[in-house]
Amino acid sequence: MEIEGNSFSQVEIEVFLKAYSRLARVWGLSEHEASGLLGMPEPVWSPPQEPGDAPSLTEDQLLRLSAVLGIYKALELYFSKPLARTWMTRPNTGPLFLGARPVDVVTFALHGHRFRLLCLV
Repeated sequence: MEIEGNSFSQVEIEVFLKAYSRLARVWGLSEHEASGLLGMPEPVWSPPQEPGDAPSLTEDQLLRLSAVLGIYKALELYFSKPLARTWMTRPNTGPLFLGARPVDVVTFALHGHRFRLLCLV
């Protein structure tokens, strides 16, 4: 999938980041985890407070944001709320995760490390 440049307006990016901020809060992600999933340095990541505060996003960050929002939606559809909202931060004993939390596996894989990452949902 390819996003042609950054064709989203600043307002749209602010909406995406506000949605992601709520998602991160629902999942109980730390600032470090929330910034790591988007591939942003921790000092740069913060939910926009005022119109025009949102940082511009790279194509990679937009793709990550889209993927994470898709995972959130899938978890909400497949599981009951308590499980859907804790799945990313719960240790997973499945063969793909080997006791690691999905958020750690995804963040590790997204930072360029070689890891066999299958479709999570």
